[in-house]
Amino acid sequence: MKSVIACWLLLFMGLVQAADLQRIVVSAPGPRNISYLPVDLIPAIGADKEEGVDLRILHTGGGGVALNNMVTRNADFAVAGVPAALSLKANGGEVVVIAPVNDAPLFVLMVRSGLKGEVKRIADLKGKVIGVNTGTKTSKTTSQQLGELLLKSAGVPVDAVRIVPAGQSWVEQSSLMITGAADAVVGDEPFATRLQEDGKVFFLAHLAQPETVKGIQGVNFLHAALETRPDVIANNPAKVEKMVRMLKKSLAWIASHTPEQVVDALGVKDADERSSLIRALKAYPKAFSRDGRFSTAQIKETDVFFQSSLEKGSPGHGLRFESLLSDRWAGRRD
Repeated sequence: MKSVIACWLLLFMGLVQAADLQRIVVSAPGPRNISYLPVDLIPAIGADKEEGVDLRILHTGGGGVALNNMVTRNADFAVAGVPAALSLKANGGEVVVIAPVNDAPLFVLMVRSGLKGEVKRIADLKGKVIGVNTGTKTSKTTSQQLGELLLKSAGVPVDAVRIVPAGQSWVEQSSLMITGAADAVVGDEPFATRLQEDGKVFFLAHLAQPETVKGIQGVNFLHAALETRPDVIANNPAKVEKMVRMLKKSLAWIASHTPEQVVDALGVKDADERSSLIRALKAYPKAFSRDGRFSTAQIKETDVFFQSSLEKGSPGHGLRFESLLSDRWAGRRD
């Protein structure tokens, strides 16, 4: 009888503690997409509880969808590529970028292995089906912007290929390649390298391999960043401060732990997923921001990338990163 009472008492105390926590919802691509791991780690390492927060992560198939969840108030914050946020702003959406997550973009243009003899360069993708991260009517994903820029740089008009949504998880991107539903995908790590090692794809371009993207402007842009709505900042700046602080704690935790410890903290049990994540974290030690501050150089590169990706007559010409940036909580460095 005493043990039953003790169990009920512990359950009651847990419910009381949960009720005392401030609930915050953040929408981000994933799960376990390397560019967004710092978000997945926040509750895994207890950084949210340290701030008196119960963080809920709403995973999506692309940054455009994550931003839409934020705009439609299904989430307080979003984590998405800054070029996607610029696309949203260009189409009339209200968004403020408040903290960087990445230090290096890790997009990969991969092609299914069955086309190796036919597709030898980006220009050979003319007439093919290209998968990109899922967007919305008001926000073109960074993946799609990059894909279109790569095609244009190779002399391939955007309307000469068929664009399909590829999502931003292993299940979504691997299924497109394995089933042949797409000929190529502007995809993510660690999924791309895992598919390459399995012999399912080969790479045409990788932003972490400068020799494959020579001549492409702005490829050192700021990819994943933390965004919110202006009304959240105006009505609850303390919530914004907590969210940025949680992100910075996660970034600092990653910087001080091994890839194996990061994967352990995420609770990854599948052997293939574990090994691919560990390999990717070792291969890209500069993937994440070390200090959670904005880089002036990255801001300039992002402007170059976004402007270079725009089609003639598209909204956004002349739009600059500074117009939707607030470094009040994250800070800035040269």
